[in-house]
Amino acid sequence: MEDTADITVHDKELATYIQQKMSSYNTITDLSDFFKIMGDSTRLQLLMVLEYGELCVSDLAYILSMSVSAVSHQLKSLRTAKLVKIRRDGKNIYYSLDDDHIKHILEVSLEHILEK
Repeated sequence: MEDTADITVHDKELATYIQQKMSSYNTITDLSDFFKIMGDSTRLQLLMVLEYGELCVSDLAYILSMSVSAVSHQLKSLRTAKLVKIRRDGKNIYYSLDDDHIKHILEVSLEHILEK
């Protein structure tokens, strides 16, 4: 932590309140990592397609005009980050958004970008 002895605080009560409410550094680092994963346009496309429902790798590859291996590689990153989950049906694996939070984040973010 940096030395703050020479800083003049204008509203100590508010500053102290905010310090107590702030998330831990580790939580903020985790959030930063989350946005790094979401910040890749290919992974973002996959997430936006999965908003419509669960799909297998070949369907995702077809929709996005990508190779199956490229889609699989990106899905692995999304799965590791707990942004997508899988469901097995025999030999088939289907991918979907991990939970409604991901869908909500995508919807609100897109709404913000589309504001005029």
